[in-house]
Amino acid sequence: MANPFELRGKRVLVVGLARTGVATAQFCAGRGAKVTATDARSENEIGEATKSLRAAGVQLELGGHKEKTFLDQDLVIPSPGVPADAPLLQAARAKGVTIWSEIELADRFLKGRMIGITGSNGKTTTTSLIAHILRDAGVPTILAGNIGTPLISQGEQTSDKTISVTELSSFQLELIDTFRADISVFLNLTPDHLDRHHTLEAYGAAKARIFENQTESDSAVLNADDSATRPYAPAKPQVFWFSRKQRVAQGTFVRENEIVFRQDGKDEFVLKLQDIPLAGAHNVENVLAAVAAARLAGAQAAEIASGVRSFAGVEHRLEFVAEIGGVRYYNDSKATNVDATVKALDVFSGRILIVLGGKDKGSDYTVLQKPLREKAILALLIGAASEKIEKQIAGSVAIERAGTIQRAVEIASHVARPGDVVLLAPACASFDQFDNYEHRGRVFKDLVHQLERQAASTSSGRG
Repeated sequence: MANPFELRGKRVLVVGLARTGVATAQFCAGRGAKVTATDARSENEIGEATKSLRAAGVQLELGGHKEKTFLDQDLVIPSPGVPADAPLLQAARAKGVTIWSEIELADRFLKGRMIGITGSNGKTTTTSLIAHILRDAGVPTILAGNIGTPLISQGEQTSDKTISVTELSSFQLELIDTFRADISVFLNLTPDHLDRHHTLEAYGAAKARIFENQTESDSAVLNADDSATRPYAPAKPQVFWFSRKQRVAQGTFVRENEIVFRQDGKDEFVLKLQDIPLAGAHNVENVLAAVAAARLAGAQAAEIASGVRSFAGVEHRLEFVAEIGGVRYYNDSKATNVDATVKALDVFSGRILIVLGGKDKGSDYTVLQKPLREKAILALLIGAASEKIEKQIAGSVAIERAGTIQRAVEIASHVARPGDVVLLAPACASFDQFDNYEHRGRVFKDLVHQLERQAASTSSGRG
């Protein structure tokens, strides 16, 4: 709460009424602001949230946006899905209207310390793991941000002893002002959201804003093995590195199958690699980052080891769904970019039937050719990006244009044989056919569980 902000009497416009927008509008109205909320969708499309907003005194402008409304404000808070360079935001900015992301406003009302986690892949797992470790160690902990719970809805639950563990997207970070994390974590940088940021450099710069307001008393944790991340190492906070491949001067690294934390020239054993319950080399990196952040937050090595061992993983992140007739089904709906899909493929030994597709984000799917050739037997394509993906992976794997996730699961269930893996790892956003990646993952799991029930029914019928 370094920069308190008085909302009472302020004219505030909230743009977009998904989870974050609704929480922001209610928060501002509850503190005496004159709040207007606008969304391109109709009231029927938005649903029940409109009732609670009206009850809170929020004025609604639905079915489109009016420029006059944007210009007649003290503060505009766009939801993360609204591009920072949207014409109406640019017009408001030119008139001197303050434009902040929701995390910027939330930060001014939070108490305690902040751990912020960003990166292209692994954010949700790392954020959840850090929060799990700290809670396990008895630290009052808030888990929020891009992970699904708006940070602004958590302010009243914080005290001076609280640590807010917050997943931060590039969309949230590009509109900060004084937002500051005591401990910042930048996991990696691979091409993503290029439809929004246009270049990898602009995308990386948005993420690197996580360091912008840190001081000498703060800490920054970065990936020493990621050549794209290293150049963003900040000057002011103390820098700690994590690495699977090399010893680092300060931070976490792997030595003879053990994770070691090094600070001020002293090495401290934390846990063995075999104690990590999550599959894949990328999850070793996530654990290394989480260990560094938790240790810097004050958790002891034994507490961290206990927390890692008991971590059950994250829904929609390489989540085992079921085994049916010797075929294993995995939900990695959170793999919304190409690099995440490559890492998912890397986890399994082979004979994968993979469900790919959705809304394209300006991605290069040719990167998938080699891992598909080595690991997959069939690519089932769904959604708007199907044609582009088919062109860019042609020749590397058998391809079937399934169209929908329902048809993809149906085809996979007929083609797969015992020992095979059916993997949802789409490499795309979900917004062409689903509300979000969680919705996509739940639909996939429901379809798999239907197959499971059918198989059980057939089996019992034979008996």
